Amino acid sequence: MNFIVYDLEATCWEGRPPNKVQETIEIGAVSINGYGEITGSFNKFIRPILNPNLSLFCRDLTSIEQEYLDRSNEFPDVIEHFQDWADIFDNDYLLCSWGSFDRKMLIQDCQLHGMEWEWVEKHLNVKKEYTRMRRLRRPRGLRAAVEKEGFEFTGTHHRAIADAENLAKLFIKRLDEWQF
Repeated sequence: MNFIVYDLEATCWEGRPPNKVQETIEIGAVSINGYGEITGSFNKFIRPILNPNLSLFCRDLTSIEQEYLDRSNEFPDVIEHFQDWADIFDNDYLLCSWGSFDRKMLIQDCQLHGMEWEWVEKHLNVKKEYTRMRRLRRPRGLRAAVEKEGFEFTGTHHRAIADAENLAKLFIKRLDEWQF
Protein backbone atom coordinates (compact mmCIF):
# COMPACT_ATOMS: atom_id res chain seq x y z
CA MET A 1 0.00 0.00 0.00
CA ASN A 2 1.22 3.47 -0.88
CA PHE A 3 -0.07 6.12 1.53
CA ILE A 4 -0.27 9.63 0.05
CA VAL A 5 -0.39 12.03 3.00
CA TYR A 6 -1.37 15.37 1.53
CA ASP A 7 -2.62 18.85 2.29
CA LEU A 8 -4.18 21.59 0.16
CA GLU A 9 -4.34 25.34 0.50
CA ALA A 10 -7.20 27.16 -1.21
CA THR A 11 -8.31 30.66 -2.08
CA CYS A 12 -10.01 32.26 0.91
CA TRP A 13 -11.53 35.50 2.06
CA GLU A 14 -12.25 36.98 5.44
CA GLY A 15 -15.85 36.21 6.35
CA ARG A 16 -16.28 33.79 3.39
CA PRO A 17 -18.26 35.92 0.92
CA PRO A 18 -21.19 33.81 -0.36
CA ASN A 19 -20.45 34.39 -4.07
CA LYS A 20 -16.81 33.24 -3.93
CA VAL A 21 -15.86 29.69 -4.91
CA GLN A 22 -12.69 28.35 -3.35
CA GLU A 23 -10.03 26.79 -5.58
CA THR A 24 -6.89 24.88 -4.68
CA ILE A 25 -3.76 27.03 -4.85
CA GLU A 26 -1.17 24.65 -3.40
CA ILE A 27 -0.81 20.89 -2.99
CA GLY A 28 1.84 19.29 -0.82
CA ALA A 29 2.22 15.56 -0.27
CA VAL A 30 4.45 12.88 1.20
CA SER A 31 4.36 9.28 0.02
CA ILE A 32 4.81 6.58 2.65
CA ASN A 33 5.18 2.87 2.01
CA GLY A 34 3.64 0.09 4.09
CA TYR A 35 6.75 -0.02 6.32
CA GLY A 36 6.32 3.62 7.34
CA GLU A 37 9.19 4.88 5.21
CA ILE A 38 8.89 8.20 3.38
CA THR A 39 9.51 7.49 -0.29
CA GLY A 40 9.02 10.94 -1.80
CA SER A 41 7.46 14.37 -1.60
CA PHE A 42 5.49 16.64 -3.92
CA ASN A 43 4.80 20.37 -3.74
CA LYS A 44 3.26 22.62 -6.40
CA PHE A 45 1.38 25.88 -6.58
CA ILE A 46 -1.77 26.07 -8.72
CA ARG A 47 -3.08 29.12 -10.58
CA PRO A 48 -6.81 29.61 -9.83
CA ILE A 49 -9.11 30.55 -12.70
CA LEU A 50 -12.30 31.87 -11.05
CA ASN A 51 -10.65 34.32 -8.65
CA PRO A 52 -7.05 34.58 -9.84
CA ASN A 53 -6.04 37.32 -7.39
CA LEU A 54 -5.42 36.27 -3.79
CA SER A 55 -7.09 38.25 -1.06
CA LEU A 56 -4.92 39.94 1.56
CA PHE A 57 -6.51 37.61 4.13
CA CYS A 58 -5.41 34.55 2.12
CA ARG A 59 -1.88 35.87 1.58
CA ASP A 60 -1.54 36.57 5.31
CA LEU A 61 -2.97 33.19 6.36
CA THR A 62 -0.93 31.03 3.97
CA SER A 63 2.14 33.20 3.30
CA ILE A 64 1.57 32.42 -0.39
CA GLU A 65 2.43 35.36 -2.64
CA GLN A 66 0.49 36.29 -5.76
CA GLU A 67 3.59 35.92 -7.93
CA TYR A 68 3.91 32.22 -6.95
CA LEU A 69 0.49 31.56 -8.46
CA ASP A 70 1.00 33.81 -11.48
CA ARG A 71 4.00 31.64 -12.47
CA SER A 72 2.15 28.35 -11.86
CA ASN A 73 0.11 26.00 -14.01
CA GLU A 74 -3.63 25.54 -13.71
CA PHE A 75 -5.24 22.65 -11.85
CA PRO A 76 -5.44 20.05 -14.68
CA ASP A 77 -1.69 20.17 -15.38
CA VAL A 78 -0.69 20.10 -11.72
CA ILE A 79 -3.11 17.34 -10.72
CA GLU A 80 -2.02 15.13 -13.62
CA HIS A 81 1.58 15.60 -12.47
CA PHE A 82 0.46 14.73 -8.92
CA GLN A 83 -1.33 11.58 -10.10
CA ASP A 84 1.79 10.48 -11.99
CA TRP A 85 4.00 11.20 -8.98
CA ALA A 86 1.65 9.28 -6.66
CA ASP A 87 1.48 6.45 -9.24
CA ILE A 88 -2.24 6.09 -8.58
CA PHE A 89 -3.01 4.30 -11.84
CA ASP A 90 -0.52 1.47 -11.27
CA ASN A 91 -0.29 1.07 -7.50
CA ASP A 92 -2.60 0.43 -4.57
CA TYR A 93 -2.86 3.78 -2.77
CA LEU A 94 -4.76 5.62 -0.08
CA LEU A 95 -5.04 9.41 0.05
CA CYS A 96 -4.76 10.65 3.65
CA SER A 97 -5.60 14.17 4.81
CA TRP A 98 -6.39 15.97 8.06
CA GLY A 99 -10.15 16.38 7.75
CA SER A 100 -12.56 16.24 4.83
CA PHE A 101 -11.84 19.68 3.34
CA ASP A 102 -8.96 18.49 1.16
CA ARG A 103 -10.95 15.61 -0.33
CA LYS A 104 -13.90 17.92 -0.99
CA MET A 105 -11.65 20.48 -2.69
CA LEU A 106 -10.00 17.88 -4.96
CA ILE A 107 -13.41 16.64 -6.09
CA GLN A 108 -14.73 20.19 -6.58
CA ASP A 109 -11.68 21.26 -8.60
CA CYS A 110 -11.81 18.12 -10.74
CA GLN A 111 -15.47 18.86 -11.49
CA LEU A 112 -14.72 22.53 -12.20
CA HIS A 113 -12.15 21.48 -14.81
CA GLY A 114 -14.19 18.61 -16.28
CA MET A 115 -11.85 15.93 -14.96
CA GLU A 116 -12.62 12.52 -13.50
CA TRP A 117 -12.67 12.61 -9.71
CA GLU A 118 -13.41 9.01 -8.66
CA TRP A 119 -9.70 8.45 -7.85
CA VAL A 120 -10.19 10.77 -4.84
CA GLU A 121 -12.62 8.28 -3.24
CA LYS A 122 -9.71 6.18 -1.89
CA HIS A 123 -9.37 8.50 1.09
CA LEU A 124 -8.79 8.37 4.83
CA ASN A 125 -9.92 11.29 6.99
CA VAL A 126 -7.03 11.10 9.46
CA LYS A 127 -8.56 13.74 11.75
CA LYS A 128 -11.77 11.75 12.16
CA GLU A 129 -9.89 8.48 12.63
CA TYR A 130 -7.44 10.06 15.09
CA THR A 131 -10.34 11.49 17.14
CA ARG A 132 -11.96 8.04 17.27
CA MET A 133 -8.72 6.23 18.01
CA ARG A 134 -7.71 8.56 20.84
CA ARG A 135 -11.31 8.67 22.18
CA LEU A 136 -11.40 12.46 22.08
CA ARG A 137 -14.64 14.31 22.68
CA ARG A 138 -13.69 17.01 20.17
CA PRO A 139 -11.29 16.87 17.23
CA ARG A 140 -7.93 18.60 17.60
CA GLY A 141 -6.25 20.83 15.10
CA LEU A 142 -3.28 19.40 13.21
CA ARG A 143 -0.67 21.36 15.17
CA ALA A 144 -2.17 20.32 18.53
CA ALA A 145 -2.32 16.65 17.49
CA VAL A 146 1.26 16.64 16.19
CA GLU A 147 2.52 18.23 19.42
CA LYS A 148 0.39 15.88 21.58
CA GLU A 149 2.11 12.96 19.83
CA GLY A 150 5.49 14.34 20.97
CA PHE A 151 6.66 15.99 17.76
CA GLU A 152 7.69 19.56 17.09
CA PHE A 153 5.50 21.21 14.45
CA THR A 154 8.00 22.30 11.81
CA GLY A 155 7.69 24.61 8.84
CA THR A 156 5.03 27.20 8.16
CA HIS A 157 1.52 26.25 9.27
CA HIS A 158 -1.04 26.63 6.45
CA ARG A 159 1.53 25.79 3.81
CA ALA A 160 0.63 22.54 2.09
CA ILE A 161 4.01 20.81 2.17
CA ALA A 162 4.71 21.73 5.81
CA ASP A 163 1.28 20.54 6.92
CA ALA A 164 1.69 17.29 4.92
CA GLU A 165 5.14 16.66 6.43
CA ASN A 166 3.83 17.24 9.95
CA LEU A 167 0.82 15.02 9.33
CA ALA A 168 3.20 12.33 8.01
CA LYS A 169 5.00 12.27 11.40
CA LEU A 170 1.73 11.54 13.18
CA PHE A 171 0.59 9.09 10.49
CA ILE A 172 3.80 7.05 10.61
CA LYS A 173 3.83 6.91 14.42
CA ARG A 174 0.39 5.27 14.41
CA LEU A 175 0.70 3.44 11.09
CA ASP A 176 -0.49 0.09 12.43
CA GLU A 177 -3.52 1.61 14.21
CA TRP A 178 -5.37 3.32 11.33
CA GLN A 179 -8.57 1.66 10.17
CA PHE A 180 -9.18 2.01 6.47
